[in-house]
Amino acid sequence: MIAFNLTKNNQKQAISVLIVFVVFFLIPSCGKEVQHPVPHVQVNIQINVESPQFIELNPVHGWVSLTGGFAGIIIFRWSIDEFRAFDRACPHHPFDQCGRITSVDPPLATCQCCQSTFVLLDGSVFSGPSRFPLKQYRTSFQHPWLVVTN
Repeated sequence: MIAFNLTKNNQKQAISVLIVFVVFFLIPSCGKEVQHPVPHVQVNIQINVESPQFIELNPVHGWVSLTGGFAGIIIFRWSIDEFRAFDRACPHHPFDQCGRITSVDPPLATCQCCQSTFVLLDGSVFSGPSRFPLKQYRTSFQHPWLVVTN
């Protein structure tokens, strides 16, 4: 064991430095969550999936694009009674006009601007420079009504 022989003044200085370190470096990082780059926009959409307007949602892995959210919303039919909804804004550069999901080949969706590809099963990044998944919205399905909210 190493023993330090500090004077009372040196002990106070060491404690002060330790307190400053804890307050400024450790405490602010506790529980700090990195915010998703796509801005929060209120979403509350209800659609009838049996409507001819949404015929593309009839098969499993069918999808449609709607207005709403920050840059539009992609609704993807994950299974017979489950849907996923994602914002069309590419999280790599959501404020760029070209930063939109424009190419969908289920189960993948691609931003043509940066070539980031996302998996529509959960929005995760499949390839490309994006460090964030697609922004996902909540879905609730009670046949024939699908509700998309955040």
